[in-house]
Amino acid sequence: MLSEKIMVSDENPKPIRIKFRKVGMLRFISHLDLQRTFSKVIVRSGIPAWYTKGFNPHAKLVFALPLSVGTQSETEFLDIRLREDMSCEEVKKRLNSVLTDELSVTDVYVPESKFQDIGYAKYEMNIVTDGASEELAEKIRQLFAAKPIMMLKRTKSGEKEIDIAPLIHSISVSYDKESDSIRISAVLSAVSDNYLSPEMLVNKMKDELGILSHDIMRENYTIFRTEVYLPDGETKFR
Repeated sequence: MLSEKIMVSDENPKPIRIKFRKVGMLRFISHLDLQRTFSKVIVRSGIPAWYTKGFNPHAKLVFALPLSVGTQSETEFLDIRLREDMSCEEVKKRLNSVLTDELSVTDVYVPESKFQDIGYAKYEMNIVTDGASEELAEKIRQLFAAKPIMMLKRTKSGEKEIDIAPLIHSISVSYDKESDSIRISAVLSAVSDNYLSPEMLVNKMKDELGILSHDIMRENYTIFRTEVYLPDGETKFR
């Protein structure tokens, strides 16, 4: 942690990390909307954020692992800097006073690592589809146990076929009889140049197993990011 003796100022701003959740209906806002929202929230909360210099001063906001629209998460991270000293608890209190339950801060602390240190992210998926059963769950297990697992992935230079098997740290699949749904827990690569979106797993299941191919009013799926890890896939990122 930073020493109490360090003077915080415009020239020596204090870095802090904000951990927050984005769930419920707010899963449908875009990353750009999220950036705009936090810019306004920081002003309304009255926290002494550090602003860039020049013709268009603005609070410098750095987010980790932007979410796809529709994905919920309990583990979102935002780094900002303070131009004046303020306790992390006070920052959390002020931010939550102008936020909602669906977009709320769960922790504020001095960063212990960089966003570049993130290695993996964990996702919980729930799939309601015709034919959900233990047999389908087994087919999904076999699908993602195979090597290689070839898929088309969009890159800056266009689409290319890649093997996603090395990007899956772990995956478990089960059939929940009570909800008649397939549940998948997966730890996937979150490295910038080897990022594996959970949507790619859903698309692979659609292509190979024909799930989610009938009535969209009856079939659906949800994706929830629950944890972020360092490159070992086990140590929680902070």
